Amino acid sequence: MKEYGDFAAAYDALMEDARHVRRAAFLDRALRRENPPVRTVLDLGCGTGTIACLLAERGYQVIAVDASEEMLAQAAQKATALEQGQPPFFLHQSMERLNLAQQVDAAVSTLDAINYLTRKQDLEQTFARVCRHLRSGGRFLFDVNSPYKLRRMDGQIYLDETEESYCVWRTAFSEKTKICTYWVDLFRLGPGGRWERSWEEHRERAWEPEELTAALKKAGFDRVEIRGDLRRKAPGPEEERLNFLCTKSK
Repeated sequence: MKEYGDFAAAYDALMEDARHVRRAAFLDRALRRENPPVRTVLDLGCGTGTIACLLAERGYQVIAVDASEEMLAQAAQKATALEQGQPPFFLHQSMERLNLAQQVDAAVSTLDAINYLTRKQDLEQTFARVCRHLRSGGRFLFDVNSPYKLRRMDGQIYLDETEESYCVWRTAFSEKTKICTYWVDLFRLGPGGRWERSWEEHRERAWEPEELTAALKKAGFDRVEIRGDLRRKAPGPEEERLNFLCTKSK
């Protein structure tokens, strides 16, 4: 089942509580501490391009990559409305096959895109490719849904509703595979006022912080910091989202 197909058009309306502006500001503050200054930024798993556009408005040259053509179509349309900054350059690529024509000063990945890498081989390959495309000493900032959150979601049902869409999420977590599966039923108001239904399956891996750290070190990141979501403090035991700040070896 293809992820983020029909769901792409409804994604932004259903994700209004994702705190994109705060997340972009958090990334901006971290990137502005870098010396030499960060100018080019890779947005890995950019989705509908909200973070990429917010960073572009702050003056960064952004290369945004995603595996979903439908999500990229939404992102490209969003970029046309930018009032300042250079629109992001969008690429249709999977994370584990990332291939850029240049190095970048920094890389970011937000809203649990990394959790969609469910195999260790793909995780390690993604980190290695990010590291390869970063300049020496460059930073990689990303967040993941924590194992605590994904385990807690087992057996839950979530509802999201707008005037033009109604979404039902059913979730199940497997301790054997460490994967949380989301079954998404989406109803959208179509032409003539008729409701149209589509269905998607999403799978996220609950990566332990130690597993992610080991894969990052193997890829060539010599410093890995783990923090709570959108703050500089260490995560608590019931943290739902973990932020990783990683530095490539010089």
